[in-house]
Amino acid sequence: MTEDTTLVKRSRYAVAAVFCVHGSVTGSFATRVPWIQEHAGVSAGQLGLALAFPALGAALMMPLAARVSHRLGTRTALRGLLALWTLALILPSFAPGLLTLCAALLIYGGTAGMADVAMNALGVEVERRLKKSIMSGLHGLWSAGALLGSAVGTLAAHANLSAQTHHVIAAVVLTIIGAVVCQFVLNLHPEDDEEPPARFALPPKSALLIGAVGFCAVFAEGASLDWSAVYLRDILDSSAGVAAGATTGFALTMAIARLTGDAVVDRFGIVATVRCSGVIATLGGLLVVVAPHAIVAMIGFGLIGIGIAVVVPLAFAAAGHTGPNPSQAIAGVATITYASGLVAPSIIGGIAQASSLTSSFIVVTVLAAGLAVFARVLATNQRTNPQDVLPQ
Repeated sequence: MTEDTTLVKRSRYAVAAVFCVHGSVTGSFATRVPWIQEHAGVSAGQLGLALAFPALGAALMMPLAARVSHRLGTRTALRGLLALWTLALILPSFAPGLLTLCAALLIYGGTAGMADVAMNALGVEVERRLKKSIMSGLHGLWSAGALLGSAVGTLAAHANLSAQTHHVIAAVVLTIIGAVVCQFVLNLHPEDDEEPPARFALPPKSALLIGAVGFCAVFAEGASLDWSAVYLRDILDSSAGVAAGATTGFALTMAIARLTGDAVVDRFGIVATVRCSGVIATLGGLLVVVAPHAIVAMIGFGLIGIGIAVVVPLAFAAAGHTGPNPSQAIAGVATITYASGLVAPSIIGGIAQASSLTSSFIVVTVLAAGLAVFARVLATNQRTNPQDVLPQ
């Protein structure tokens, strides 16, 4: 094994750790939302408004990540952006009211988005140099990090630890871990004559098409995460425990599928994998729609989780292989997918209000079928140029 190969493989593990840290912040925050709501003194409707600000912040700030990486180099940029994200975890728990909570969540989302773009762009570069799929596994480790952060947050809540204390401790620990692992990622710098990317620029057309595929997957993800328990309770008269099990099962099947997805992609290719994934997700959606019993619906949600799991990681990878500026393309795809995750629960609720929750999941099923139909959009060329410059 050459020294260069060793450096790239070491960078793979470092980027994987970064994904895990990033996910841990999300999990740490999610479990303490009830505490934050009570501390800020906001109603359920006001909380819903505030929780739209992370996606808004991410959409506004993600295009800047490419410029930061261009100016500072990939290692320094990722270290700084990840630290901003981990430290931003502290802000929401100290917000005393609605306006400050919205401002805190705007910053929280903005730093999350920039770190997200930087780590995905670096993951795509490592994948290209290794000549094999790693993006699904990276996103699987993000999910594992989110589960870990959620578990610690649950313990903190049961121990009656304030979110302020919990998040300060978590932020410090995760910032230190992030700073350490970022020392081992690829340290890439632009050529001397390379023009810096624009601060705000529209993504290339290819990224918009890729983002549309990602939109379908994230829409199904958001709908299933937020509405699966409600579906079992309201449509199938399930108990609260059984209904909650549908959400847990969905999240677990998606995480497992992501962790094992790279081997499938390497064996069958991106297009075939996404087509098969779309078929599986569509079958899952149909089972949910026609389910006569909770068990059938839970199987359906599990199949949706399996079917959509690898699509977003592959969408980021495909974006990173298009055009001269991977970060810009990834930012475009990420913006579309973030927007999908933001609007999906509301659209599902609106359709349910106008018709029924079953009708809502017919829409999810149709979008899942779109993954199989438009899978070719994610086809990429991942051949590596042997002259590529490796880390210094």
